[in-house]
Amino acid sequence: MTVSKTADKTAEKSFEKPADTAKGRKDAAEAQGAAEALQLGELSEQLGYVLKRAQLKVFENFLRCMASLQLTPAQFSVLLLVEKNPGRNQTEIASTLGILRPNFVALLDNLESRDLCARIRSTNDRRSHILVLTDKGKAVLTRAKKLVATKHEARLNDLLGQANREALIAMLSKIANEF
Repeated sequence: MTVSKTADKTAEKSFEKPADTAKGRKDAAEAQGAAEALQLGELSEQLGYVLKRAQLKVFENFLRCMASLQLTPAQFSVLLLVEKNPGRNQTEIASTLGILRPNFVALLDNLESRDLCARIRSTNDRRSHILVLTDKGKAVLTRAKKLVATKHEARLNDLLGQANREALIAMLSKIANEF
């Protein structure tokens, strides 16, 4: 097989600046992607897919609203449950939220290191720890509730309207409890 000198030189040039070639392909792909959105097909009708996309958007908004307090949705949920259920143990809180034990321990370690909650050995079962909010945790939770109500939930209410919001909560609760 013979290759012409012109073809060899063209090949050499294409290998001389791979970053420029890759950048050119990336720029072309981005330009094409901007002009033409990816078609989802049946995926856009899959309830699980749409729920996940909605969850991601809701969590993104929550994180923006809570940036000053540096709270995640899971941390906020833990603080709320501990506040409403004094004296309950960490296994009950984790189970209620559907958080696996190793993940929950790491989450609690973070909250404790920030002095937002504390684990106290149970007097009934020495193997168990009950969770309590610290004074700082109570103050942070009070601020977090205000931010959630005035920014995060308010935005969802504006988007959906009160009746649709209530209907959506009822439908999602039905899936969570009965599916």
